[in-house]
Amino acid sequence: MATLARQTAPASQDTDVLPVTLADIHAAHARIADAIVRTPTLISRTLSELTGATVYLKFENLQFTAAYKERGALNTLLLLSDEAKAKGVIAASAGNHAQGLAYHAHRLGVPATIVMPTNTPTVKVTQTQGHGADVILEGDTFDAAYAHARVLEAQRGFTFVHPFDDPRIIAGAGTTAVEMFEDVPAIDTLVTPIGGGGLISGMATVARAQPRPIRVVGVEAELFPSMYNRINGTHLPCAGDTLAEGIAVKEPGGITARMVRALVDDILLVPERRLEEAVALLLQIEKTVVEGAGAAGLAALLAYPEQFAGRTVGVVLCGGNIDTRLLANVLLRDLARSGRLARLRIRLQDQPGALFNVARIFDQERVNIIEVYHQRVFTTLPAKGLITDIECEARDRNHLERLIRALATAGYEVSTVELA
Repeated sequence: MATLARQTAPASQDTDVLPVTLADIHAAHARIADAIVRTPTLISRTLSELTGATVYLKFENLQFTAAYKERGALNTLLLLSDEAKAKGVIAASAGNHAQGLAYHAHRLGVPATIVMPTNTPTVKVTQTQGHGADVILEGDTFDAAYAHARVLEAQRGFTFVHPFDDPRIIAGAGTTAVEMFEDVPAIDTLVTPIGGGGLISGMATVARAQPRPIRVVGVEAELFPSMYNRINGTHLPCAGDTLAEGIAVKEPGGITARMVRALVDDILLVPERRLEEAVALLLQIEKTVVEGAGAAGLAALLAYPEQFAGRTVGVVLCGGNIDTRLLANVLLRDLARSGRLARLRIRLQDQPGALFNVARIFDQERVNIIEVYHQRVFTTLPAKGLITDIECEARDRNHLERLIRALATAGYEVSTVELA
């Protein structure tokens, strides 16, 4: 699928009436600083060479719950009255917001209830319970869980903590940018994932207060362009199985949309393939595990290098909670796209020695055979025909192509089984 660049309306200079100010964010930073990790902002020389920009990464995946969400959750908890703290808080979430809120609520002695959809993976339920929260499974969708949480809020007197559409959450999220500019004043561009819009609203507030112009770019998964739709009045579909599930939001917040409209210069949409590539590169190059949403900023640099060439770019790795099996699948697919792994489909005669003769060519070219699949029945070949799929490992794309040429020269009909 082709990548899409979406230019938003120019950022408004009328920021006086916005619900979150730089002072709010600095106050939040002073409030939460002792209880969160001041994560490093480090240059990536390899990614800089790869993208043509000077790339600084903010490692928010190193927070205790592996996501920046702790910042807003803690800021909100610390601003509650003693009465509200005694009654407890409630949220609807199946992701990082749930864990961040549960962890800091438990640490502060505030009762926390998290409503999750019934189809939430068991590992996320267990992790949230492990942080001391009471988990309630309700409904098949987030909307159903959210509706139930609001009912319990009214019935039991809980304080509802919204994952993004709350000035206290936005102010906490904005502390990420405060640290980035303190550590690397030379940053002239911020690239930030957008889900509901809380993180970029806070980041952009800090950026606009800098003494020089800072370009603020938001990134959404191509399958979920909800903020782009809201800002530009379009109706691109928001659906699909995206790797960036943490920013797969169908409806952004009202507060956050207002702030994005005023403060953000551009929104870029990135396809799944670039998200996969970014996750793989961050593990291979930076040796850090990042979820799909957390890798969206790097995915934008990979998809639109011309927009960032020569600039000093700050990218937030906003979360690292990715299922290990999914991560393994992403890495294997990346190896396949690079030519390191391949599945070759070879037509053989069904006779003794056929497979041996093919294997001998693999040996001659020093390509490792991983798996062999014979197909005699479900094929359009004649009854004596045979299709063999061989999964193999080569050094690189050129090495693989040499093997394919050797097979063709030996008279074999060979094709590659391509990834989507």
